[in-house]
Amino acid sequence: MKPEILLIEAMMPEIEAKLESDYQVHRYDAAQDQAAFATSVAPSIRAIVTGGGCDASNALIDALPKLEIIAINGVGTDAVDLEHARSRSVRVTTTPGLLTDDVADMGVTLLLTAFRQICTADRFVRDGRWARNEHLPLARKVTGKRLGILGMGRIGRAIAHRATGFDMSIAYHDVRAFDDVPYRYEPELMELARQSDALIIAASGGPQSRGLVNAGVLAALGPDGILVNVARGSIVDEPALVAALVSGGLGAAGLDVFMDEPNVPHELLKLDNVVVQPHRASATLEARRAMGELVLANLAARMAGKEPLSAVV
Repeated sequence: MKPEILLIEAMMPEIEAKLESDYQVHRYDAAQDQAAFATSVAPSIRAIVTGGGCDASNALIDALPKLEIIAINGVGTDAVDLEHARSRSVRVTTTPGLLTDDVADMGVTLLLTAFRQICTADRFVRDGRWARNEHLPLARKVTGKRLGILGMGRIGRAIAHRATGFDMSIAYHDVRAFDDVPYRYEPELMELARQSDALIIAASGGPQSRGLVNAGVLAALGPDGILVNVARGSIVDEPALVAALVSGGLGAAGLDVFMDEPNVPHELLKLDNVVVQPHRASATLEARRAMGELVLANLAARMAGKEPLSAVV
């Protein structure tokens, strides 16, 4: 008998084909009544495969008596209670390092797009306004601006590396200063926002960072400031963000993540100074293939009684 796994979030077809070849896959993501479905397959499930944004709740974990591993196709662990998993002797793995470049690329892309009004100008041309000799307001220069980065992990560092190509002045906020980076550490997030022309969020999600970018931080960033989020929607007080953008208290935003995905506040969709993406910073063929292969390797190791390659618990 093949080991049985619960697939919570869909993966690349080629990775799913390999899962189907090696395991009996129960598709939680496709079930109409997920609770009833989980109960029906619970006794035999040995692994959960999910993405970084889809919960593997404590209730679900407790309903699976043979669960050995939760393999996350991503770097975020905020969808899993790690301490609870540890108490159940359930290993939790992620796919670190494999999506760093792509997420950093997206962060810088959103930054450039917001500064240079790329989407607004695209619509301007498509709508025939250029042909009618209408005029767009001037965009803003990127080179030389002051960039604040919230979170100086792998992705934050990759963003900073890219930003140096634009001669940007870089500072960061994190739980502590790091001796191995050349950028200025700012112990207060509000002060970092006050001293930045743009703030990119690259921090981890979870209770410790929920609502960290609040109304005060947005006000400190100011009416000319730009906020970019390629981390987790929960890090930003979304109603405060909407209010700041609508009122003009914040200059612009580039957002790949939201509080209640896939639901995006309708007010944001009406604003020309907001660029939105459907949580796809790591959505490249190269990254997703490598991430999927690591998920497969972690599963195979655990099923063979070996240590997973990238366990966080």
